[in-house]
Amino acid sequence: MVFGIPASEFAMLAALIVVGALVTGLLAGLFGVGGGGVIVPVLYEIFRVMQVPDDVRMQLCVGTSLAIIIPTSIRSFRAHLSKRDLPVEILSAWALPVTAGVLVGGVLAAFAPSSVFKIAFVVIAFLIGAKFLFGKESWKLGDRLPGPVLMNVYGVIIGLYSALMGVGGGSVSNAILVFYGQTIHAAVGIASGIGVLISVVGTIGFMIAGWPHQAMMPVFSIGFVSLIGFLLMAPITSFAAPFGARLAHAMPKRRLEIAFGVFLWLVALRFIVSLA
Repeated sequence: MVFGIPASEFAMLAALIVVGALVTGLLAGLFGVGGGGVIVPVLYEIFRVMQVPDDVRMQLCVGTSLAIIIPTSIRSFRAHLSKRDLPVEILSAWALPVTAGVLVGGVLAAFAPSSVFKIAFVVIAFLIGAKFLFGKESWKLGDRLPGPVLMNVYGVIIGLYSALMGVGGGSVSNAILVFYGQTIHAAVGIASGIGVLISVVGTIGFMIAGWPHQAMMPVFSIGFVSLIGFLLMAPITSFAAPFGARLAHAMPKRRLEIAFGVFLWLVALRFIVSLA
């Protein structure tokens, strides 16, 4: 027995998560993303093998993914802060609306069926995949950021999207900022700060939202967050990511963009099949 459960069951759980973490780290490093868009589908397959009920499986994937993102986002944000050229006023403007969007996602996790999260993942994965496959650098929405009303709307969208997909929000916040004339360096720095807020608030929200479903969760879970998934996956993912990054640097930029776009579309198709 390990922690009061059969050793064979514990070993299977640990092995599945370790393998998933290695795959996640390699793909996250390869595609240059924080990992949330990769972590969720990997966790989905892991929890499927573990026979987590389909009614709560997607929510568990999203909540655990948000927890795994916490240390990476904090480390990234601290690095950007050290450069002393981060436009923190943008981060301040987005703090409340992003938090509101994340909290709405947490409420949905408590009451909405799993299909809502799958559909959200499919739609957004297809859109972001299309951007990588067909987008052009000349696409712009303006030369400067919009007024506070539209910025608040964007903030809520970023928070809600991140809570539904289990990601740090970097792909959407980056796109918005760059489309409004911000430099990519500023956009990445702001995205890292937003990622800290989203991952911390989202993790707490999904823990609370999943508490009524605790009996359906795997061992060592708090609500919709698997503690074993977090403790095993976060450090291994960080370890494996540099190897994927080295592979990415060996590939032409355009080929890498196409590969990531195709990957997102394949993931979306996987969830479409699960909806059938």
